Amino acid sequence: MYDILILGAGPAGISAALYAASRGKKVLILEKSQVGGLIGNVSTVTHYTALLPGETGASFAARMQEQALRAGVDIAFETVTEVSLEGETKTLRTHKGVYQAPRVILAGGGTPRKLGIPGEQELAGRGIGLNAARDGARYTEKNIYVVGGADGAVKEALYLASFARRLTLIHFEEQLGCIAEFRQKVAATPNITLRLGTRLRGVFGRDCVEQLELVRERDGFTETLEDPGCGVFVYAGIAPNTDLFPTLALRDGYILTDENMQTSVPGVYAAGDIRFKQVRQVATAVADGAIAAIHACA
Repeated sequence: MYDILILGAGPAGISAALYAASRGKKVLILEKSQVGGLIGNVSTVTHYTALLPGETGASFAARMQEQALRAGVDIAFETVTEVSLEGETKTLRTHKGVYQAPRVILAGGGTPRKLGIPGEQELAGRGIGLNAARDGARYTEKNIYVVGGADGAVKEALYLASFARRLTLIHFEEQLGCIAEFRQKVAATPNITLRLGTRLRGVFGRDCVEQLELVRERDGFTETLEDPGCGVFVYAGIAPNTDLFPTLALRDGYILTDENMQTSVPGVYAAGDIRFKQVRQVATAVADGAIAAIHACA
């Protein structure tokens, strides 16, 4: 038995754990892969207060983990397979054990969306479905394509441009959807080319990506690019990890909460990217976690 169980060790989950531990609660975080969540995989962390110079996702995640352990938070790297959230005692089951607490904070974030195009699954890890921080250097002096136009996509594109011979940003809208700072940096980076109003419709090849099929939004014009050995990095948003919570009130797949982060089930809270809200940033995830923990401890 714990006082509070937290599902997910991203910024929201770690923040919740720290606030709960500071209030004398016995806290366990269940995390299926690594501390940091999606932010732990990015090349660079930006726009968060008091970041260290050159902060990477990995360094940010490592400091979060160290802080949580120092605070006495237990972290178990296990995949939750079943939940029971009704009643006074909540139960989370994993492939290793059963954990119970009167309060649960759901901070499981989301999973990167795939494009669902031909070749994406067959060539995953061999030219598409790549991670900038992990795979970028493999494409030094090769052509790189980044699919997406929001902040996360463009930030990773700017990082990848340092390796690429030429980097092409493919975005279905007629202008990038990122902040002005990133648009200015793109304009100032000579090896970045924009393909706006365009979608990637397929990738083809045997042992690597050899061809890309692009389609223009306004008229359906289709173009095939021959580019053997190129790298395709996809940033198409995230899908919330809410499959285990059919009894909770959802909107567009995200968990609905009140201003205290409590869900439709008493004693169950949600924080970070998993909940329905307008702004998804590290700063808002940390705030969600703090609010959820404070009210879960009340």
